[in-house]
Amino acid sequence: MPPSLVPARPAPPAARRAPRAQAASSCLLAEAQLPAVPSTLLIPLAARAHGAQYFPWLACQDAVAMQVLAALGADVSAYLDDLSTVLNVLWRTRAIKELGQEFFARHPSALGANLGCGLTHYFQWLDTGTNHWLDADLPPVMALRKPLLPPQCPRMRHADLDLSQTGWWQRLGLPTQRSATPVLLLCEGVLMYLPPAQVHAVLAEFAQHAPPGSRMVLDVMTRQAVGCAARHASVGPTGAEFRWGVGRMAELAAVHPRLHLLREQSVAEGYGWAGIAMDMWWRPWLGAPLYGLATLGVRGGPP
Repeated sequence: MPPSLVPARPAPPAARRAPRAQAASSCLLAEAQLPAVPSTLLIPLAARAHGAQYFPWLACQDAVAMQVLAALGADVSAYLDDLSTVLNVLWRTRAIKELGQEFFARHPSALGANLGCGLTHYFQWLDTGTNHWLDADLPPVMALRKPLLPPQCPRMRHADLDLSQTGWWQRLGLPTQRSATPVLLLCEGVLMYLPPAQVHAVLAEFAQHAPPGSRMVLDVMTRQAVGCAARHASVGPTGAEFRWGVGRMAELAAVHPRLHLLREQSVAEGYGWAGIAMDMWWRPWLGAPLYGLATLGVRGGPP
């Protein structure tokens, strides 16, 4: 999750505390015993479930998040106290929805895959009626996800995934033919927790195998944030650490000749003119958005 841009302020008590009966209703989360990085999946889940009451202009209309939180019996009050991160998640969700809808408008029967999906359900917004969807994450996360978010139709499937290991493209059964329909990959809240060499390997594997016209949407943060997760109000208590960031957005496409940067977005957009002005002020020092999104494309030609 991104570093906060504005100080957090307390959320109203009614929205912060789950009912006592709900907290005792399920032990799924306790049984999962998620390690530090996977445990951050509660942060976006809390934001999507409750964030609209603080930032209604960024409401993502997530019909699933509230149900999943209730089934988990999770107290997410601490995450809702961190309102800057709630805003960041809602901004990111809206941007990814729009990018996904644009992609599937061009390729209505294509495959989309959420790598490091956590408990997110993007297919509720991106289902065209003919496209296909894959949700993939580490085995402990998928074991938690299975009873909460089972595939809803034959065009959806689940898979275990470890992006730190090369060869994931083939293991997921993603298309390798140059003539295949382009694919859309989402990778949010994942790569910043991997070492730079592993991130470059993920991007290179996408570039080597994806059909021309494919897209990868990923979130990025400035390299200045690496090693600073302990200062983050939501991520710090999990024990996860930020291990990768960028000095320039152009570094992403430089990983492989087939990659090109189609679009970059800064979370400053979500803070209005004041955020955009701060982003312009900081950019010469940071070299990249404090936190943002990048859309990478794949060219034709040899791997």
